[in-house]
Amino acid sequence: MMGGVVMGANELSALLWRERELLELLIFKLQEEQLLLQGGKSRWLQYATREVEQVLMLVREAGLARTVEVAALATQWGTSEDATLSELAAHSPAGPWGEIFASHLKAMGDLTLQIRELRDTNERFIRAAVRSTQETLSTLNVNTRTYDASGATAAPETVARIFDRNL
Repeated sequence: MMGGVVMGANELSALLWRERELLELLIFKLQEEQLLLQGGKSRWLQYATREVEQVLMLVREAGLARTVEVAALATQWGTSEDATLSELAAHSPAGPWGEIFASHLKAMGDLTLQIRELRDTNERFIRAAVRSTQETLSTLNVNTRTYDASGATAAPETVARIFDRNL
């Protein structure tokens, strides 16, 4: 039984390291996105956003794998199958695992805080860019003209009057 406990704990710790690496990668991708936003490089923004979404999908998959492994290890350690990582760390057997899992939990919490801050900052940049674009478009004096029935250019309201008369 003791070998299984160590094996399950090692597997969970490896999954947590992988999840932490993915969270670091997400921070990197969000910072890339932010640099593009700050630099006005909207041409590349779609690629950066797609990369953020891809990393988020990997983070979700890693979180699911962690949940499964936590449930299996919690059962081995005599804790509820739906225990959280925090509860698992608190109920770990004597030895280093409680401290190891608590350390993972703290690091992941810190990374999550950084991700939220970056996400919020990027959203502010995007809102400001949209607002600026809308203001620019509203100040444009666009005098659009279309072709009338004779092939000459005419203002849209003229074309509409001609169209209405022909009905």
